Amino acid sequence: MGDSHTWAAAPAAAEQARSVLAAAWSCAVTAEGGREEFVGAHTVTDDGRVLLDVPEDSALVAAAVCAPRGEPSAVLEFADVAPVPVRGRIRARLWLAGRLTVADGHLAFRPTRVVLRRPSGTVVVDVDEFTAAAPDPLALAEARLLTHLADCHGDAVQRLTRLVDPDSLYGAVRVRPLAVDRHGLTLRIERIRDHGDVRLPFHAPADEIAQLTERVHVLLAQASASSCPRALQRQRTDGDG
Repeated sequence: MGDSHTWAAAPAAAEQARSVLAAAWSCAVTAEGGREEFVGAHTVTDDGRVLLDVPEDSALVAAAVCAPRGEPSAVLEFADVAPVPVRGRIRARLWLAGRLTVADGHLAFRPTRVVLRRPSGTVVVDVDEFTAAAPDPLALAEARLLTHLADCHGDAVQRLTRLVDPDSLYGAVRVRPLAVDRHGLTLRIERIRDHGDVRLPFHAPADEIAQLTERVHVLLAQASASSCPRALQRQRTDGDG
């Protein structure tokens, strides 16, 4: 990667955890009564509490009422799924352990332990940091942004590979946009038998769509000024793997 990339920051674990929570559409809840999965049934407050809208006869309601005071009564699991079809679409998993309480006709969950698993490893996130953190400002728009980039600007993705170390592109058959946040864009490099990710950091953080557009244009301009890497090999397999 060129020397002109000076902004190397990446989301902190607490920020990434809040981003996963903000963007997730479904969650799995494990309590004493068993495990249940919900789609479109949760909302998140500014301080990271999760509000669950579940049926009155759900075993989770009984678990919330009967749990010993002060002890965790449930574990919530969220998956961060890449919006663009790639190999290994689960980018991260988030587990929240804590207490469920019944309030105003729904279940309120306050986490007491936060665990984030990502490709770089698993980290226990400080609860106070999690509570104070805000989701990445692009988190809710990321799916739309990445699918548009992949579906309508494949030439731009190909051009961005000029910023990737040629060794990382060796044997590559396909490159797809995997993730974007205020700090940078991540590409998924797929080979015949494996895959890897390369991050292209922005020169400054992008806190809104207009800034993101400018940051991507800067990357493309840098790519245009770079020498062209080895061409990608022809895709030999069908589907997304």
